[in-house]
Amino acid sequence: MIHPTAIVHPGAQLASDVEIGAYALIGEHVEIGPGTRVGAHALITGHTRIGCDNHIFQFVSLGEVPQDKKYSGEPTGLEIGDHNTIREFCTLNTGTAQDAGATRVGDHNWIMAYVHLAHDCQLGSHTVLANYVGLAGHVAIHDHAILGGGAMVHQFCRIGTHAFVAGGAIVLRDVPPYVMAAGGESAAPHGINAEGLRRHAFSSAAIEGIRRAYKVLYRSGLGFEEAKSAISEQAHEIPELQVMVDFLASSARGVIR
Repeated sequence: MIHPTAIVHPGAQLASDVEIGAYALIGEHVEIGPGTRVGAHALITGHTRIGCDNHIFQFVSLGEVPQDKKYSGEPTGLEIGDHNTIREFCTLNTGTAQDAGATRVGDHNWIMAYVHLAHDCQLGSHTVLANYVGLAGHVAIHDHAILGGGAMVHQFCRIGTHAFVAGGAIVLRDVPPYVMAAGGESAAPHGINAEGLRRHAFSSAAIEGIRRAYKVLYRSGLGFEEAKSAISEQAHEIPELQVMVDFLASSARGVIR
């Protein structure tokens, strides 16, 4: 399963059915699980652990050192789960000692060409990152979020579960769960991701409750603290809102407004 032109360090740990393409380079501290395929000319280095049944396309770079001037050679890592697709020319760097120590990718993610995950990014599961998405350091993308092509996310920002970020958007603050964001200078809210919620079998009552919560946060004229309190009350009737309540309560950068 390993092409004769590939270079695999003897210390690398590869499951017996891993496929490695031509001219790929696999480093000493790399672990790759069963069923994973690595394309031609891919580079996988650093303390990188990859789960099962991933498809890593040609010319990908995984596990290189972070683009952080404070980095001084600490053995930080990159952790990738199962069933992910990582397309051509993606770059996923390791973490830093100043944060989690690892960049992490969950399961069942669809990461398109030229995507960059900087150091300490935490990517959940079932996300879609379209071509040319750029995540600065310490960014968190929660489950089922979708980022359109060319979207850029400022460091330390979070994108909530089931949120949708339009192509070309520049995200400078947190995007709450279920919210659609767009804007080429500073992304602003543009309603809820109703179609995405329907596709994930959210009930009509839940979607309507999320819509009301959006109006409380963005159209009621309430201050941020008052809006959080009002949405918390609504969560007693609409359990799906609890994830929004928790997200708003833990926001350090503030949310898009």
